[in-house]
Amino acid sequence: MDAGGAGPVDTGRGEAGGVRTALAGLTTRGRSFLAAGTAAAVCAYVLGQSDLLRVGLLLAALPLVCATVLYRTRHRVAAARRLSPGRVPAGSEARVHLRMDNVSRLPTGLLMLQDRVPYVLGPRPRFVLDRVEPGGRREVSYRVRSDLRGRYRLGPLQLRLTDPFGMCELTRSFSAYDTLTVVPRVDPLAPVRFSGEAQGYGEGRQRSLALAGDDDVIPRGYRYGDDLRRVHWRSTARYGELMVRREEQPRRARCTVLLDTRGGAYEGTGPDSAFEWAVSGAASVLAHMLERGFSVRLLTDGGSAAPGEGADGFAGTGQETADAAGLMMDTLAVLDHSDGDGLSRAYDALRGGDDGLLVAFLGDLDEEQATTVARMSRRSGAVAFVLDPDTWMRETTDVPRPGGAHEQRLRMLREAGWTALSVPRGASLDGLWRQADRERSGLAAVNGEARG
Repeated sequence: MDAGGAGPVDTGRGEAGGVRTALAGLTTRGRSFLAAGTAAAVCAYVLGQSDLLRVGLLLAALPLVCATVLYRTRHRVAAARRLSPGRVPAGSEARVHLRMDNVSRLPTGLLMLQDRVPYVLGPRPRFVLDRVEPGGRREVSYRVRSDLRGRYRLGPLQLRLTDPFGMCELTRSFSAYDTLTVVPRVDPLAPVRFSGEAQGYGEGRQRSLALAGDDDVIPRGYRYGDDLRRVHWRSTARYGELMVRREEQPRRARCTVLLDTRGGAYEGTGPDSAFEWAVSGAASVLAHMLERGFSVRLLTDGGSAAPGEGADGFAGTGQETADAAGLMMDTLAVLDHSDGDGLSRAYDALRGGDDGLLVAFLGDLDEEQATTVARMSRRSGAVAFVLDPDTWMRETTDVPRPGGAHEQRLRMLREAGWTALSVPRGASLDGLWRQADRERSGLAAVNGEARG
């Protein structure tokens, strides 16, 4: 039962063992009637009471007849499910719409619907449909909500049929299901411009010639409306058709977001844990920079990137931007802790790359890991949000920590060129984002005065 629907389900069956299945569907009322009727019939036979025997046989026969009729009745019903939306941020609600169609020539009896949902999304929804006429349709809906990101399976839908007397109840299940993706929460960020990111789109857009000089020109075919002054005559003579020089191509600014997923770098679980804050922060920066026209790249401590990410990361405009953001959010929705204990693989993935902006979300660092991060600093800008273990781990551990270790790691990163900020528990990402811009701008001003 996907977004388009599921095939009809036949509620009647005629295979061997049907009597056993029908009897297994007897409700408490049906079993009570059967037991009472059987007991009355036995007593009537022993006592020789014919009237009591007829009553006992009637009581015993009623649930058996209801079970047989319900089991043999052939209803064909189809179902469809629609998620609105299919991708939802953590802490937000999604609505699930169910549609039931009676595609048989007979009206249905009482139908009870139950959809299977994980417990983190809420209780299992149940609905009762009184009667669906031939060719009729019924629609119901319910809401789901999760504070934990992930992919959750909805379905399959279960259909319960019962007779008018409530003696028997049979269950049929559809086979299809849907998947709800709960992505990290994305916080809006101020449109600041860090020093050194002015190469490409955004506030600091600049254009550069894609190619320069006659020897380096790669021409293209002439198109209607092209300026004849751009005709490349040497290529025209070579190919026998008009060829023109390519237009100037914009150089898109790049941004890499490094997310530390080491299990030993974070303490605690749940939606308010340090790791979830880091994942939400990475999602916010990725979405913000992509909206500004940057080519963005997601990198983890293991050196892996998001599936489908090109060599230059995700980039696009309009619908392409929305699709790229969706792919990254889907990756972050299922991202979990890694088994690694170092950041060397991330350093290898960044080494020898371009000079784009680097934004890192880091957990607890020891001296060796801080040294590795310090070597990742780039000339065009590097911003690190380092979670303060003294505040995030205070409620989850009683082990004393070395005094001033966190500040020493921050100082080491700043000396290497990072704009390193400490992230206390409950900090606002937008406030830290603005603070990083102010510190970066102040550092650039000091460096300019020193050069002057």
